[in-house]
Amino acid sequence: MLTIPTPSYVIDEGKLKKNLEILKRVQDNTGCKILLAQKCFSGFSEYELIGNYLAGCTASGLYEAKLGKEEMGKENHVFSPAYKESEIDEIAEICDHVIFNSFSQLKKYASKVAYYNQATSECGATGVGLRINPECSTQEHGIYDPCAEGSRLGVTRANFDKAMAEAEGKKAFSYVEGLHFHTLCEQNSDALETTLAAVEEKFGDILRLPEIKWLNMGGGHHITRVDYDIARLERLIKHMKYTYDVQVYLEPGEAVALNAGYMVTEVMEIVDNGIKTLILDASAACHMPDVLEMPYRPPLKDSGEAGELAYTYRLSSCTCLAGDIIGDYSFDHEIKVGDKLIFEDMAIYSMVKNNTFNGMALPSIYAMDEKGKCRLIKNFDYSDFKNRLS
Repeated sequence: MLTIPTPSYVIDEGKLKKNLEILKRVQDNTGCKILLAQKCFSGFSEYELIGNYLAGCTASGLYEAKLGKEEMGKENHVFSPAYKESEIDEIAEICDHVIFNSFSQLKKYASKVAYYNQATSECGATGVGLRINPECSTQEHGIYDPCAEGSRLGVTRANFDKAMAEAEGKKAFSYVEGLHFHTLCEQNSDALETTLAAVEEKFGDILRLPEIKWLNMGGGHHITRVDYDIARLERLIKHMKYTYDVQVYLEPGEAVALNAGYMVTEVMEIVDNGIKTLILDASAACHMPDVLEMPYRPPLKDSGEAGELAYTYRLSSCTCLAGDIIGDYSFDHEIKVGDKLIFEDMAIYSMVKNNTFNGMALPSIYAMDEKGKCRLIKNFDYSDFKNRLS
């Protein structure tokens, strides 16, 4: 891996397969269906492998929905807070489940989606879904909390009842065949248990309606993390499945590709202005934006916390952004210009969020097989930067 050009992402197919095997066991043990959330990982060169284990994929809009349809060809679900009128026909035609965020969107599009589903769907319990908001926060990061006060995501019970009191609301809901909620972010099954208690309290009567055929419990389930309580997850899935007689869906993104990717970068320069800073050809702002957005400290192979090992450095980039700082790391040896460093857990979100700010090159993408052999999947050049804007 250290011999490939930098910067480059590397998808670890061995670790990806191990994650998929865990998810497949959950499906087999519970009868649930697990979908890849493409917003987290959309490296479609691996969709054939992923499709051998999972039921399909889920999208956040038309482009992801088209990618899932074209490259995986299994169940294809979509949720968006709002759909463009110019895109809804194509979305309805290629998606098995179209999930709406509000009654106004239901009123506008549900009949059209239902028409397409009757004609084209092949996956069984299909059609129109409604996202609910159980108003149950289980996390500290407000930016990732769909249940925060004033959240635009999902229908609260108060708004549900208000809409159902109206004739048009009842008519729109008559098309609904499933409910969807998504409240978690990198969490264990205890958070899901707390959330499900709120879902049952506020929407249990709706789940019992004979028209409701499925329940989608969204993403954020860190199922393939070492300390994840899978037994509790399976118990919760079975409880919802058999209590309400519904097909249960999960749509994790991180759990699919967790720890299954790397980014290889080279030290271009070392600046010492009171802090020894490594200037890399990789960038937090461009190549791993969550470092600045969450923020978080990405794992780095063979390193420690600042001050833990003999040599401590700040890792930065060659962009002009002063705050383009990846973090402070320590090593058991002195780092030199030309050395290569390997960031871990880079398959998720980094590739889908990267950008060319400052004219930075997009990292190449490699796949590494179970024997450690790397093959080039995609290389980017000047034309990818130039053609984005004109």
